[in-house]
Amino acid sequence: MMSKVMRYRKEDNVAWLTLNRPESMNAFNTELRVGLMDAMDEATADPEVLAIVLTGEGGRAFSAGADLKEIANRDASGSLAESVPTKVIGNFFASVGNCPKPTIAAIDGHCIAAGLEVAILCDIRIATAKSTFGLPEARRSLMPDPGLIELMRVVPLGEALKILFTARPISANRAYDVGLIQAVVPDRDALMVQAAEMAADIVLGAPLAIEAYKRIVKAGRSMPPEQASQLREAYWGMLSGTEDRVEGPRAFAEKRAPVWKRR
Repeated sequence: MMSKVMRYRKEDNVAWLTLNRPESMNAFNTELRVGLMDAMDEATADPEVLAIVLTGEGGRAFSAGADLKEIANRDASGSLAESVPTKVIGNFFASVGNCPKPTIAAIDGHCIAAGLEVAILCDIRIATAKSTFGLPEARRSLMPDPGLIELMRVVPLGEALKILFTARPISANRAYDVGLIQAVVPDRDALMVQAAEMAADIVLGAPLAIEAYKRIVKAGRSMPPEQASQLREAYWGMLSGTEDRVEGPRAFAEKRAPVWKRR
C-alpha cells in the first residue's frame, strides 16, 4: 500500500502502520482517515499478518485528533451538517475497532481526541514517558465517538468522566496507573523495541485461537457471565475441529515449534 500520509510495512508476520502527517501532529484529515482504513483492510486481508502495530511519525504526537482546520474550512464553505464526512468517520473507527487481529498502539507524544479514540480501539497500548492522553472535545462543542463509549470500559468510571468533563490531558504514568496503557518506556527507541517484542510474542500463538480470544473478550464483556461462557463454548467447538488444535499439543510433545496452518 502506497500513501503519502500512511506508511505500511510488513515484517515477520507483523504489519507496521505509521500515521505520517508529522507537520500536523498526525491530525486526522480525510486523507489520513481513508489511508488508515485502507491500511487496516490490507493487514486484515493478508493471511501472513498475525499482529498489527499502529504508531505515529515525528515524535511529537501519536495523533492530535481530528484536523480542526479541515473541519473549520468545511463549516465555512457548506452546511454544518456536512462539515464532517460521517460515513468516513464511522468506517474509520470501525476499521480499527472491528479488526479481528491483535492490534497494538505504540504511542509517542500527544495522544489526544480522535488519536486517543483510535488508541482505545486497539487491543494493547504502550507509550513513552513523555506521552499525554486526553479528550478535549467538550471545549470545542464537539462530541467524542468511541471515547464516550469505550473509555469507561478501559479505565474506572470516575477517571473516564474526569478526562471527559475537565478536558485536561493526563500523563503517561497516570494512564498506566489507571490501566489505560499497559507499559511506559523511556523513549521512542525503547517503544519500538517493546512493540516488536510484544508483537513477536503474539505471533507465536495459534492465529485462530488468538482471534477467537479477541472476539470472545470483546463481545463477552457486555454479556452476563453465563452468556459469555456459552459464547466461549461455541468458539471452542469450532476451534476443536481444526488442524491447528491438533498441531499445538503434538508440537509440544515432539519438542518443536508448531506450524500453524489457519485450518
